[in-house]
Amino acid sequence: MIKLIVTAIVAYLLQSMLPGVAFQSIVSSLLFCVVLALINTFIKPILDIIGMPLSIISLGLFQLVINGAVILLADHFVPGVEINGLGNAIIFSIVLSVIGWFF
Repeated sequence: MIKLIVTAIVAYLLQSMLPGVAFQSIVSSLLFCVVLALINTFIKPILDIIGMPLSIISLGLFQLVINGAVILLADHFVPGVEINGLGNAIIFSIVLSVIGWFF
């Protein structure tokens, strides 16, 4: 629960550093993190299995694309969140993952 709240706060603060990321409020950021956690639990393992051959060929770099796609999928389901493009989603997922390591 604490990790979810910290992730929501970090995601909300990232909008000031990344120009392609926008949240309307901290509530939309919290809802985004809940949806992201659900997608990571139920859908991402399937995407990982499907993308395994490309991940092996690219030495794991395709996982960045999968993570970006998951971020964009969560963005699609949550009103009040706008992430423009796969590039911004990949950068957002990298920064969110690095900060998530500490908590």
